[in-house]
Amino acid sequence: MRRRDPEGGGVKEREWGGARKTDSASTSLSAFRNPAGPAPEGKLPVFLFPHELIFFADDQSSHKQVLTLYNPYSFILKFKILCTAPARFTVLDAVGHVKPSSCIDIVIRHRDVSPRHYGQKERFRMEVWEEGGVGRGPAGSKEVCAVLQPARAEASTARAEPTGPAQPRELPHSLVSAHILAVQGRSQTPGFSVLCVLVGVACIAFLMFPLHGDTSTLVPPHFHVTVMQKLVCAYILGLLTMVFLR
Repeated sequence: MRRRDPEGGGVKEREWGGARKTDSASTSLSAFRNPAGPAPEGKLPVFLFPHELIFFADDQSSHKQVLTLYNPYSFILKFKILCTAPARFTVLDAVGHVKPSSCIDIVIRHRDVSPRHYGQKERFRMEVWEEGGVGRGPAGSKEVCAVLQPARAEASTARAEPTGPAQPRELPHSLVSAHILAVQGRSQTPGFSVLCVLVGVACIAFLMFPLHGDTSTLVPPHFHVTVMQKLVCAYILGLLTMVFLR
């Protein structure tokens, strides 16, 4: 079994559920021009991954990327790769075929990582068609963007920067608890405690007043209270008790 060295770019075909691998014919990478944007995809869905190739100038291992084309159909799928900048990339096997229920790994190498290309987006177009359907145009196509970044760390920082309005986020539970404790601490000031004591004494005294209709010679009639007023005072006393016990 022969296998082409992937360092220069190439195609490796493998079957799903099998270990057999074969090499396809070698052709050169062709160019295409599409100033109006991506071409509309054909009727045949193209299963090509990943959707974007990112090369980093400071990371030599990233100069070689792999595109995987899947063929879930019951017929042989022919393919051809086009590129907007064929002089910058090396794909020795840009034309080939994929057997039914198989997939192919296409190795793409960036060979011009000069600073003048930083941030420039190029595109690879994968055109596929059923074997024997030549002359009718591609049955399906899909485009993949390729971009060269100066450094992996800078690219990560750029992706982390927000590009839209800030979204509201929930505070961590620890910060919420600390805020509650701080509010409780401010409520336990001497002035607040004195106010609570005065309100509690007033409620106790109000509960000691006789009800309307009681015959009492010690308390004048205009100091008699109703049952509802005593219930309100009892409720306030219960709140004050919770404050002091907390």
